Amino acid sequence: MARGTLAMLPILALALLLVMGPDCRAEDYRFDDAEMEKKPYHVGGYAEFRPLFFGLDRDAAQYLLKFYNRDEGDTATEYNGKLQLEGSLEKGVGRLFVRTNSDYRNSYQGASFRTTIYDGYLSLKPSSSLTLDIGKKSLRWGKGYAWNPVAFLDRPKDPDDPELNLEGFIIASADYIKSFTGPVQTVSFTPVLLPVYDRVNDDFGTLRHVNAGGRLYLLIHDTDIDLVFLAGGSRTNRYGVDFSRNITSNFEVHGEFAYIEEFRKRTVDAAGSTTEREYDAKSWLLGVRYLSEAETTCIAEYYRNGTGFSKSEMRGFFSTINEGFAAFRAGGDDSLLRKAASLAEGGYGRMNPMKDYLYARVSQKEPFDLLYFTPALTSIINLDDGSFSLSPELLYTGVTNLELRLKANVLVGEAGSEYGEKQNDYRVELRARYYF
Repeated sequence: MARGTLAMLPILALALLLVMGPDCRAEDYRFDDAEMEKKPYHVGGYAEFRPLFFGLDRDAAQYLLKFYNRDEGDTATEYNGKLQLEGSLEKGVGRLFVRTNSDYRNSYQGASFRTTIYDGYLSLKPSSSLTLDIGKKSLRWGKGYAWNPVAFLDRPKDPDDPELNLEGFIIASADYIKSFTGPVQTVSFTPVLLPVYDRVNDDFGTLRHVNAGGRLYLLIHDTDIDLVFLAGGSRTNRYGVDFSRNITSNFEVHGEFAYIEEFRKRTVDAAGSTTEREYDAKSWLLGVRYLSEAETTCIAEYYRNGTGFSKSEMRGFFSTINEGFAAFRAGGDDSLLRKAASLAEGGYGRMNPMKDYLYARVSQKEPFDLLYFTPALTSIINLDDGSFSLSPELLYTGVTNLELRLKANVLVGEAGSEYGEKQNDYRVELRARYYF
């Protein structure tokens, strides 16, 4: 069970008692039209099976780092299963929401199973303008589709599948909203407290701090604007702003800007020497979304990652891996490879670790009158080194509650580039997901 999950169980039990209250007792059945209209509870979720087939690049640096002491061959298979359950219970001003995620994986590393509470929080709404939340929650701040540089209190998205639910953090928050007539139509403020202690959000940053964050939302002239901040000690102070506006009914533009104080970046050169420097990082994103009359959806985003590595800094990391592999083959010394693995965990192994990226996605609902079919094509381009990924997919929804998706992912790039040094040349996966 994930760290922090055990600490959540007493909170969830107490929250359940608070929501149920003293009126939770057996009663004679009575027919009530109001109760038939809206149930006080909801239970749902989905079950998923997802096999994958990989074409491995045995000359790539990331392959050498992961498989230097074993031979995986040219291909590999992996089988994944997922069960995501969610439920809510409402009574009076209270609402309890829980979402769990259970993952099964069978790969070259063997079989593993893990259950995590993604969300588990109590909401109290004493008035129409005020909501109080306590528990584990994913906030999903930011307006970007593939990336969210201002999501200071969320885990990073996977740009290859950005609509997946994310595990939240244990927080206490409030949300106060007020509507007006005039240019400023709506204002809301969401303060957040996020503690970081042993077994409580201990993967967020430095322990023994209570971090304070917040978001001020403004709706001005039909433009959504958020002002966000984070302070407290577990991470350095950071500030951000985002916006979203519909230029027309089917054309939207959005953007984000984040400023991170005293960001520390550790780099390595070709000789394996590490350097750490501190600077104020600036990240930003600009994107558009367009829906045509023929139901073609186009999304494009440019992402400038101010915390990312330059082309030369990435080449230094790849050179360290190659030098370490040569040393291992010559005499069995894997110390340089272990150092590279540590650097990968510290930043080099992040999704999209470099500075400049372009995301583009086009999907077409039911082309040529093919009912229930939606093909799509997605590409993520590293503008620093010219490498990229290309992902065609086909989605079928012709069976009630069943979603079938066939997706491929092809990586293209020269030696020394981000996608050229990934452990795979390509990946093919089939996802069967049943909702209930």
